[in-house]
Amino acid sequence: MSETPENPPGRRRRRVPTRRRVVIAAVVGLAAATVLGAAAALSAVAPDEKAGGESGSTSPAAAEVSGSPTPGGTLATAAATPIPTATASASVPAAKPEGPCGRTVGAAAAVKVTEVKVGVKVTGYGSEGDTDPLPMAIASRPAGGSWLAWLGTNGRVYLGKLDCNDKLVGTPTSFVGIDLQDVQADANGGVVLLTRKGTCGTGPLCGGSSSPCNTMHMIRFDNSGKQVWERQVTNLSGSRQGYDDGARFIWWYQHHGRLASDGKSYAAYFGVAITVKNGNCVDIHEGDRMQVVNANGSLASNHRDSFEVGCSHSWTSRVVWDPRTSHYVMVCATDNACRIARPNPYRGVAAGTCDGTLFGGDLVLAKSKGYWTAWSQGGQVRLEHFTTGASDSTVKTAAKSSHPHLVSYGTGRMLLAWESGSSMAAQVYDSGTGKTVGSKFTIGVRDHSYQAFKAYPDGSVAYPAAGSGTSIKIARILPAG
Repeated sequence: MSETPENPPGRRRRRVPTRRRVVIAAVVGLAAATVLGAAAALSAVAPDEKAGGESGSTSPAAAEVSGSPTPGGTLATAAATPIPTATASASVPAAKPEGPCGRTVGAAAAVKVTEVKVGVKVTGYGSEGDTDPLPMAIASRPAGGSWLAWLGTNGRVYLGKLDCNDKLVGTPTSFVGIDLQDVQADANGGVVLLTRKGTCGTGPLCGGSSSPCNTMHMIRFDNSGKQVWERQVTNLSGSRQGYDDGARFIWWYQHHGRLASDGKSYAAYFGVAITVKNGNCVDIHEGDRMQVVNANGSLASNHRDSFEVGCSHSWTSRVVWDPRTSHYVMVCATDNACRIARPNPYRGVAAGTCDGTLFGGDLVLAKSKGYWTAWSQGGQVRLEHFTTGASDSTVKTAAKSSHPHLVSYGTGRMLLAWESGSSMAAQVYDSGTGKTVGSKFTIGVRDHSYQAFKAYPDGSVAYPAAGSGTSIKIARILPAG
């Protein structure tokens, strides 16, 4: 018997939209029933302060910011006090520049926001659902600076180079693409993951209708931003269309993905549609897929970490490379037992509930062994530490949010961030013990439920956020000792 999928995240009505009725047969036979709600935690917004001699704005994250609601509902904030200069001692090392950009390590986290004028219209946030386009992504360049990718409104994905001050240098390039997924960098350039239009064919479907039938691609670029090669990581071709048995394609349903790299190959982990023959017609399932591409652009056949299908009715697909074990490690949110899980084979990390609020955040390496993942249920954010499967340590954080973000932050630390009113709130944690480090602070840009923070070798992290219609704000949390 066929079944309909759970609603895409951000939608509360548990039924297939009438304009796109889809017949789904669950990969593992469990009913799909997950809807992800919108984040709603509120906190004071720290004002921006100009950083002497640098473009952008800096707000000291360690400073206490007081505020009270105004009659109109916004928060009036007092000016944040500067971070005191660090002095050499056993507990607080002297400030020193780190990495190719020479960023100074402060006594506590500090936030710098820089607006980048990209010159073309950037896709807006929309409703921030898992079926909506992702506007932007960022990656650290080993030589210093960043690659910034963004989705235009003209069917193209743009790529620009940022310098150490998070300012655009040179002329951006662009590639055909209808949805941006992620960008990663290496010494010779990097890879952008994006979606392109595909063809469904005739089927026939066993019932209802399903569209579109798109494709997912890695685009390899050099240090000038010029394309070197491209590789489809779905499997449509001239002889296999979306409604053919065995097809793996991208549709309107949950489909976003992430990249990771071991320095030679790149891994793409993303939600995928699965076509299965059912008598004289086909059913469309949903799961996730992980593919590894070699440095020359060829698929790594039979890679020990890749798979055709992992989690059933999967969303928030997250992947990281672990050099300690020489494995790509993945987690998903799935309606298979309604949990955060490791795919292929299933290994439960944290037990959840299919009440429409289960959301998987990001995945980072723990200090010595294992991994931390952030996730949310019922608006409560938790951190889970695990190695091979089930969590061995749970941290119930003070964050009340539906869509947490997690990123490695320097040596032995990680940063948890979440939506807080019209800005974001953040807290540093020890990536060994899971204990908080310092105080909660504000990041003065708009959150997006599905975009990612990225770590930099100098200990800073960066997040791309909405600016004006033709600009993007880069929020950088500077390194802290």
